[in-house]
Amino acid sequence: MHASRLPGSLACLVVLSMTAAGCGLSGGSGSGDATAGACKVDKANVGSGKLSGDVKGQITFQTTNLKKDFGGFFNGVIKAFQAAHPGTSVKWIDDPGDNTFTQRTVADAQACTLPDVINLNAPTATALTKAGYLLDLSVKDPDVAKPFVPSFWKSATFKDASGDSIHTTLPWYTGGVLLTYNKDLLKKAGIDPAKPPTTLFGLFADYEKIAKAGKGKFYATMANPIWRIPADFDQMNIKVLSADGKSAVFADDPRTTQWVAWMAKLYKEGAMPKDSLSSSNDPSTLYSQGKVAYGSTNPSFVRFVKQNSPSIYARTGVGQQPYDALGRASAGAPQYISVAATSKHAPVALAFAEFLTNAENQTAWCKDPNVVIFPTTSASLEDPFFQNVSGDDPFSQARKLVADQLKTADTNQTNLSPAVQNAIVSQVQLAMQGKKSPEQAVKDAQAKADELLKQGS
Repeated sequence: MHASRLPGSLACLVVLSMTAAGCGLSGGSGSGDATAGACKVDKANVGSGKLSGDVKGQITFQTTNLKKDFGGFFNGVIKAFQAAHPGTSVKWIDDPGDNTFTQRTVADAQACTLPDVINLNAPTATALTKAGYLLDLSVKDPDVAKPFVPSFWKSATFKDASGDSIHTTLPWYTGGVLLTYNKDLLKKAGIDPAKPPTTLFGLFADYEKIAKAGKGKFYATMANPIWRIPADFDQMNIKVLSADGKSAVFADDPRTTQWVAWMAKLYKEGAMPKDSLSSSNDPSTLYSQGKVAYGSTNPSFVRFVKQNSPSIYARTGVGQQPYDALGRASAGAPQYISVAATSKHAPVALAFAEFLTNAENQTAWCKDPNVVIFPTTSASLEDPFFQNVSGDDPFSQARKLVADQLKTADTNQTNLSPAVQNAIVSQVQLAMQGKKSPEQAVKDAQAKADELLKQGS
C-alpha cells in the first residue's frame, strides 16, 4: 500500500505526453456521440447532469498493492456491495504500483480500457483529469461531498484541460507523515533520538552527522529527490506554482537554492548511497538491513519493518516530521478513488466508489491491526479508535502521533504533473552530481517547468 512518498508515487518519474486532441470531455445529456479523451462513451457520463441509470452490470475495481495484505477485507466489501445491489459484479485487480504506474494507467486510458473504479495517487489523478478520462463526481452526484472532512474533500480537486478545478476523485485514506529512524544509528552519530529536528535543514544537518559517522557502512537516507519534491517545498512553505497554476515560481524563493545546495552537499559527503540517486527503490530494504538510518515517512512503513525485520523494529523510533515554516504537519496527499469516464456501467461504478469510501468501510479498514492509515470521513474520525490510542511500541506510537497531527494537519499539497515533477527532479540530480551549480539547476528547473506548463503538460 502507499500514501504520499511511497512507491506508488514513483509514477511521478514518468513523463506524460498527450496530444491536445486527445484531451477533455465532450458530449452531455443531449443527443450525439460523447467522448472522454479519445474514447466514445455513454453521453450520460460526461457533460452536465446527474448520473442516473440502473445499478446493474459488471465493473472492474483496481487497487494499488493491497491484495496481499488486505484481501479478506476488500473481498468482504465487494461481497456486501453485490448483496446490496443484485445484478452487480465487481472484479478486483491489484496493480503493483511500481515506477511505470502512471505510464501504464495513461496507456490504459488512451486504449479505452481504464478500470471502472481505480485507486489513484495525486500525480496520476492530475494527468487523467487533465486528459478528460475521469468522471466529474460532484456533477454526477451533487451529494457526493457530504461524508468527507472538508479539507480532504478540497484536496480531491484536480484541473481539467481548461484549467478549471473539478472533483474527479473521492479522498479515500491518508497515512500522515512522520520520521522513522534507527535509534542505534542516530546515537552513533551523536544525535538524540528523543529530540527530532524542527526544520528540514535541521534534519539535513543530522544527515551530515550520520554521513561522518557511517563512513560508507551506513547512510542517512536515499538520494533520489523524487521522494521530496514538492513535499519538502510544501513543508518549508515555499510557493511552487503561481496562483493560477500556469507557471512555476519556486526559483523566486532563495531557500529553494539552499535546499538544492544541501542535497548536493549531502550526496557528495556520503549521506546517501551513490547508486540511489536515480533508483526507484524506497528505503524499505536498506533500512530493514540496518544500512539506512531514516526509513519511509509513511506510518505504515513501521508495519513493514515489524513483519520483515524484528531486530531492526526493536531499534526503531518514530518522531514528528519537521513542521518547518508551514507550522503544522503535512497529512500527506490522500489516496483517491476515481471512476473512469469510459465506464460502460458508470452507475454501478459510482455506487461502488461511494460504498467503498463511506464512513463504515473506511472505519473498518483503518481498524485493521496491521495498518496505520486514517480515514477521510468526518464520522470515522469521531470513532473512539482514533481518539484513544495507547501503547509504547513503535507501531502504536506511530498511530498516536498521526492521530494527533490530523487535527491540524495541512492537506493542500502542490499537485504537479509527472512531466513537470520529473523536469525539476532531473535538474536537482544534475546539481547533486556536481554537473551544475545549485543556482543554475534551480533556474533551469523553473524554466523547464514553465515550458511544460505552457504546453499543458
